[in-house]
Amino acid sequence: MSDAYAKDRAGFGWRVPARFNIAQAVVDRHDPDALALIQVAADGDTRDWRFGEIARASARLAHVLKAHGLRPGDCLAILLPQAPETAIAHIAAYRSGLVAVPLFTLFGPDALAYRLSDSGARAVITDPEGWIKLQSIRDQLPADLVALVVGQGAHGDGAHGDGFLDFDLACAQASDDFPALDTAADDPAVIIYTSGTTGSPKGALHAHRVLLGHLPGVEWPHDRFPQPGDRFWTPADWAWIGGLLDVLLPSWFHGIPVIAHRMAKFEPDRAADLIRRHGARNLFMPPTALKLMRDAPGALLPVRSVASGGEPLGEALLDWGRARFGKTINEFYGQTECNLVVGQSGGWRMKPGSMGRPIPGHEVAVVDAAGRVVSPDAVGTIAVRRPDPVMFLGYWNRPEATAEKFIGDWMLTGDQGRMDSDGFLWFVGRDDDVITSSGYRIGPGELEECLLRHPSVALAAVVGLPDALRTEKVTAFVVLRAGFEATNSLASELQAFVKARVAAHAYPREIRFRESLPMTTTGKIMRRVLRDEG
Repeated sequence: MSDAYAKDRAGFGWRVPARFNIAQAVVDRHDPDALALIQVAADGDTRDWRFGEIARASARLAHVLKAHGLRPGDCLAILLPQAPETAIAHIAAYRSGLVAVPLFTLFGPDALAYRLSDSGARAVITDPEGWIKLQSIRDQLPADLVALVVGQGAHGDGAHGDGFLDFDLACAQASDDFPALDTAADDPAVIIYTSGTTGSPKGALHAHRVLLGHLPGVEWPHDRFPQPGDRFWTPADWAWIGGLLDVLLPSWFHGIPVIAHRMAKFEPDRAADLIRRHGARNLFMPPTALKLMRDAPGALLPVRSVASGGEPLGEALLDWGRARFGKTINEFYGQTECNLVVGQSGGWRMKPGSMGRPIPGHEVAVVDAAGRVVSPDAVGTIAVRRPDPVMFLGYWNRPEATAEKFIGDWMLTGDQGRMDSDGFLWFVGRDDDVITSSGYRIGPGELEECLLRHPSVALAAVVGLPDALRTEKVTAFVVLRAGFEATNSLASELQAFVKARVAAHAYPREIRFRESLPMTTTGKIMRRVLRDEG
């Protein structure tokens, strides 16, 4: 297939209007009878939601929030799993000019208290499970915080019983006519907190235009999305930018239905059954989910597109993906502050192991410490040039941290990489993940990919630990697949495996076997924790 990348890039132009509201774009302008959401319960029962139902439900919730004192610019926290009410809460926030603050349901009380306090949320929508957590930190939250609880456990009068409102009854009593506020494209819409692997999590504040900025990064990696019959699913929680802005909102912008299913723990067989049973044709699968599916063999899953991001997949996992899905898994790259700016597409030429090339519409380069673009194949910091509609407005209430994120017009991702003479980007590692050993700068990604090719390895993380002789010692933390035993001989075998395939200077000088690896709530390995243990 000929490479269409240059043509796609040359023919692309942003169309971001001065006035833009996410609620109007993803719900209100569609046929009210068109299918929007397939709700799949834990027992397998389903319910279909139409765009008109979502519009009316979000309008009722908008009236409830307004009646309880929330005004444009106020923050609305959403502590819910993949569920219709989660989507309704987001649309209600955008419709009202509020700022949505999605919160992951697995957050503990301390994490919730920090984010609710930092954002200054005026209201929170949750379920009984979330309400129990909130009650344990009630003394740390504003006394006038409005809490709406969905489902069982809420009181039947719609009033503050034990400090919360019955979501269902309060909304049932409200009007379903609430036109979307006439917002500017640059008006604040959502705060998504970074995973906080270093320091306290920071709230990345995005404008309504962020949805338009995401569209190219969804459309090309999903092979000219949308196509007739498309239907999207991801196991990624909608509290994260990957679930919310890589799947839910772009799909609805194009009028494509989304499957909603709460999966407390990812189960490969259950995921495969969901894909088959409900006709999911488009998948966003985080790397951890793909690795778990690889360890649970199954029949071909005939889908139209599969994309992944967050960690490099490696050739072994890509080979497995072609066999399991009948498609190449297109990788994409971005971060909470500036998402989906690099990627691959089935119509473009690819280079195995590469992250891909800048998605049309985005200017991405590798720069040095002074913000100068480096020569091809030189290692530096991956950066994105502003202005860019997908780029964040700044960190919530942290102007100094926002300023530190930029050198001139380049937003620094904090990731080390290189760009070859053909414009392909190659990931080296996080700034603090690059290992300096015996004068060499060693990226952990290539070593981890190699280890994952060994039949005994399920997960691997490579870090540099202090070493008097080498400055840092390359150390691999390995989780074995079922049926393999952690032995000295296997450790030696893994060392030889990497030495033979990567480089003699870069192989792990030490192998440490683990039952599990520390991960962020988005499924990324926390190498910092491993270094701290060293």
